[in-house]
Amino acid sequence: MAVAPSLTLKRHLKAPPRLVWAAWTDPAMIVRWWGPAGAKTLKAEADPRVGGTFRVIFVTPDGEQHDVSGVYCEVLIEQRLAFTWVWITLPDRESLVTLVLEQVEDGTLLTLIHERFYDEAARDRHRQGWSGALDSLEQFVNQQAVDHRD
Repeated sequence: MAVAPSLTLKRHLKAPPRLVWAAWTDPAMIVRWWGPAGAKTLKAEADPRVGGTFRVIFVTPDGEQHDVSGVYCEVLIEQRLAFTWVWITLPDRESLVTLVLEQVEDGTLLTLIHERFYDEAARDRHRQGWSGALDSLEQFVNQQAVDHRD
């Protein structure tokens, strides 16, 4: 049996883990950064507890609307967040996303692991999407950290 494709992306963010965590779990913050470059988030819902759900609806610059949702499987506040990942258009292709937040001297090391892709093409599309989303996240949390320095 072949191993399903996966991807791992890492980012060094100049913001504390509490802020990075909030960016992933607070719908008011999610709508401000979610999606690849140029995307506009229309709706975000999040109930970050084991068994809780999330849903994000966003539009990419080409005008295509995307709707993704899932269930939280693991929640270690400001440390680790794992959730299933299902596109409304492909409900039979559930994958798994795990975020690991590590406090480092000047911020947070974020590791995003996305596993159980249907095929390599799906993995490659997600690599592009996640890379753009992490660019947006990085800009958002770095600016939030600057704006909220004591």
